[in-house]
Amino acid sequence: MNAQCLFVTGIGTGVGKTLVSAILVEKLQADYWKPIQAGDLLCSDTVTVKNLIANTRSVFHEESYRLTQPFSPHKAARLDGVSIDMASIILPKTDNHLIIEGAGGVLVPINQQFLMGDLIKKMGAEVVLVSQHYLGSINHTLLSIAWLAQQKIRIKGIIFNGNADEDTEQAILGFSKIPCLGRVVHMPTMN
Repeated sequence: MNAQCLFVTGIGTGVGKTLVSAILVEKLQADYWKPIQAGDLLCSDTVTVKNLIANTRSVFHEESYRLTQPFSPHKAARLDGVSIDMASIILPKTDNHLIIEGAGGVLVPINQQFLMGDLIKKMGAEVVLVSQHYLGSINHTLLSIAWLAQQKIRIKGIIFNGNADEDTEQAILGFSKIPCLGRVVHMPTMN
């Protein structure tokens, strides 16, 4: 089987990209890479994914940029006095599957010239789009898909995170013709 390079992005911030990344890393025993981490460096997304997986095969590649502020990369970099250079974000070398986790959604600015979607295109990865149900999520999901399609970026499929909403999912899948790769349901907290 040839190694896959999958870029996990979402329809926005806080929709479950890190949890979905961890699930994919564990399922594929893949390597993991978050090119740009913005905020919470002590409990970064890389640390979170490490703590959620059990396999010993996965390698965690160092972030290209570690920004201290929890904002979009362009703002966090400006506040940190850092200039994000797209040329310095280089795909890690690995013979294993690689899960790449983005920051925010596809249209989040990396700097004044490039969006997260431009990084996806540069990596040549297929997209796994994470969608979460809320009022407006159909629009946000379809807009993300439309932009990716316009840019000729391959979409492997959608993963829905959260409680099921059959009407919303049918609308998204029907209009987009993108396959559903799965659902991550909210589980009650165990005490």
